[in-house]
Amino acid sequence: MRKVLKKVMCVMLAATLAVGATGCGKTSDSKKDEVTVAIVQPMSHSSLDQIRDTIVKKLKDSGKNIKIVTDNANGDSAANNTILENDKAKGVDIIVPIATSTAQSAKSVYEGTTTPIVFAAVSDPVAAGLTGNDCENITGVSNNIPADEIVKLIYNFQPDCKKIGFVYTSSETNSVSTITAAKKYCDDNQIVYEEVSIANVSELQTAVETLLSKGVDALYTGNDNTIASAMATYTDAAYSKNVPIYCGADSMVADGGFATVGVNYVQLGEQVADLVLQIADGKKPADLPYETISEYAKYVNMQAVKQFGGQFDEKAFDGFEVLVEENGVSHFNEK
Repeated sequence: MRKVLKKVMCVMLAATLAVGATGCGKTSDSKKDEVTVAIVQPMSHSSLDQIRDTIVKKLKDSGKNIKIVTDNANGDSAANNTILENDKAKGVDIIVPIATSTAQSAKSVYEGTTTPIVFAAVSDPVAAGLTGNDCENITGVSNNIPADEIVKLIYNFQPDCKKIGFVYTSSETNSVSTITAAKKYCDDNQIVYEEVSIANVSELQTAVETLLSKGVDALYTGNDNTIASAMATYTDAAYSKNVPIYCGADSMVADGGFATVGVNYVQLGEQVADLVLQIADGKKPADLPYETISEYAKYVNMQAVKQFGGQFDEKAFDGFEVLVEENGVSHFNEK
């Protein structure tokens, strides 16, 4: 009887284990169907946050089984690498690095893997080393701005401008690339300019004051994350001397800059999300060449005009959306 009972118990245990294994298999299949997307940004400021929020919204609205993880290095490059390493250890399915430095770190961390990398807001993917035979798992959306548009923007409002001042962060490939292109355009068209680069935010005020002392009539900064995170410092220094600031992004205008023909970061975020969704559906990054921003933004900040005391021809504002403030809330209205 004991032998029979023992045999019955063994059979029941085996059956239980089989059912358990089947149950785990279903759970595993369910998890396998879920795609984990990790979005990593180097710091917080309006442009980067807007990209992140747009990507998150579009992925959620897609109705696909996507788990979204967002991380912020808060300006710490070491933390940036740690975040990427942790995401790699967790086995995320798609990594979305925002800004050039983060994209370059992602390439390094994921080297030798097939994990898709979809970068956002890289001004010059070629110069950043994000294209070529060793980048078959990488695609994304560039926020490059044509140099001629940058300079034409300034002369649209200041046709008598005699000297332009360029301010940028020397360690940001995206910013250096934008300014290099703008300087070449100036050289080719006999436009006088001065330039000052900074290593960190603490040098920004001195850099602006240096350019102002050299008699610049206008200041320009492109897609520069360091400077975008310190627009109050930038505008305080420039506007006290009645010099307008032209920027590479609508968010920088919303944060105090005067005008931009630049990046519409909602548009950029939507393009990035579209690439992510295509990869989630099975496409490979190698079959999806990186894109450039498909639509440029044209914005002006009328509060800034009051601050630096600008006087402009009304026609100069044609085609621009104007930042206005109503009931303490700033928003853009079409001019």
